[in-house]
Amino acid sequence: MKMAGKKILLLYISEHSGHHCASLAIEDAIRAEDPSADIVNINSFHYTNPILEKVINKTYMSVIKRTPELWDYLYDNPGVVKRTQSLRAMIHKFNTGKLKTMMDEFSPDVIVCTQAFPCGMVADYKKTYSLDIPIMAVLTDYAPHSYWIYNNVDRYIVPSDETGRKLIDNGIDPSRIASYGIPVSRRFMARGDRIALCDKLGFDRSVPVVLVMGGTQGLGPIKELVRLLDASGIKLQLVAVTGTNRKLFEWLNARKTSLKKNTRILPYADNIDELMDVSSIIVTKPGGITTAEALAKALPMLIFHPLPGQEAMNTRYLLREGAAVKAENPSDVVVILEELLYNEDKLRLMSEKAKALARPSSSVDIARLVLGMAKNR
Repeated sequence: MKMAGKKILLLYISEHSGHHCASLAIEDAIRAEDPSADIVNINSFHYTNPILEKVINKTYMSVIKRTPELWDYLYDNPGVVKRTQSLRAMIHKFNTGKLKTMMDEFSPDVIVCTQAFPCGMVADYKKTYSLDIPIMAVLTDYAPHSYWIYNNVDRYIVPSDETGRKLIDNGIDPSRIASYGIPVSRRFMARGDRIALCDKLGFDRSVPVVLVMGGTQGLGPIKELVRLLDASGIKLQLVAVTGTNRKLFEWLNARKTSLKKNTRILPYADNIDELMDVSSIIVTKPGGITTAEALAKALPMLIFHPLPGQEAMNTRYLLREGAAVKAENPSDVVVILEELLYNEDKLRLMSEKAKALARPSSSVDIARLVLGMAKNR
């Protein structure tokens, strides 16, 4: 008789987000480790309250674009955390019905959350119904915030030892913390052959490639960056990935023929690993997943336009560790990039620093722990 596989519930929010990328990386690694595993990977916000999801996503994008200082104030503000406690409890209670249906129908052996909202929701649910289901919280930024802190979360997966220490300072038992890194796809576990990939992707092997990204949503002054880099005297090739920002892709693509340098304009790309393998440096905002992927590929980072809150904290971590430099505006990007591309020793040192911070096997390590937690039930 064939034994049923372990049931694993993965929860994230927002389809096009780092949280979703993290959950997909974990799912892929679990399936590779145990093909019999029964996995459900759900956008928890959309499942429990699709209307509220649209409102909150729209509000968030509006705030970070128009009044980023407001998000900076709200992010991990102890006063805000305390004042919103009753509101969060009310939302969790409102979502209990759908969550109970999911739990009753699937009956998971372990629950993995890659974002704080579903983590809090299932933690409250577990407490309300006195359930014995292990919960794993997987942090996707280098600075933990207070919305992650729950007594009945069994394991916290953190990007770095420093992140773990901050959780310990907030009362989390060290035995519940594992410093495995931010989960990235298994494709980032090894460095690709740059020469072969240059030939495959149509790049000159002898000319540096600069990768420009603005996260999954293509945020930041990417238009101006492409224009300035194309007009610069720096010998380079350029790849601009616009993510889900369709307007940005169409605007850049329409002007591609007028660009002097060998330039690729790509929408949401599923071969970021290959693009990083051919690149000498990435110019990007420091989202958690992009950062973890770049570190795994030992790719130096030139940070621009970090969002307040989590990305500002990621920036401080990367600058302190020497894996990145920061530009204050698009013009500075050109100046700093020229210096780095002509200073191979500096670029090599940044690459070594990135490699030292990297956790390329993060998703596999997490998958093995998830399966172990399920087996122990």
